[in-house]
Amino acid sequence: MSEKAKNWEDVKSYSLDEADEQEMFDAQIECTLIWAGKEGWPMGVIVNYINRDGRFWLTASEERPRVNSIRKDPRVSIAITSKGSRVTERRSLTYKCRAIVHTDRETLDWVIPEFANAMRPGEPEKAEAFREMLDSPGRVVFELIPETRIGFDSAKMWKASEAARPSDSPSASH
Repeated sequence: MSEKAKNWEDVKSYSLDEADEQEMFDAQIECTLIWAGKEGWPMGVIVNYINRDGRFWLTASEERPRVNSIRKDPRVSIAITSKGSRVTERRSLTYKCRAIVHTDRETLDWVIPEFANAMRPGEPEKAEAFREMLDSPGRVVFELIPETRIGFDSAKMWKASEAARPSDSPSASH
């Protein structure tokens, strides 16, 4: 066992590198958005997102209770996992962010098409239909500005302890 692997509670050395982080952004379109509900309890929902220029962009209907909650308290978190994406190693990212709720036409006009194309890659007709569906009255866009990042890459941890590697991990020997 390596020196790094002696303290499994300290996972700082298994952080996600920037290139692997970008691979997750390219492969994953879902995150868990977490905010404080009206009574202060943490709330979370799995939603789609895009990452552009170091910020996360999400969209919702004005009717969702989270919109008013986030307006009142813009401190949110998002959690992203590689599960269900083409990234085969178990990776995760968590960000503490400040949210801005946009309703202006200029923001909607660039985010909604980008969002629709990302959700329907390689399917221009479906992307356009999705764009039209999203471009509805009461549509808001959340701009999430990251303040703190936590990344985890299980491949680094399993390298330190091959015996504990899950059988479905890409480097596991069968």
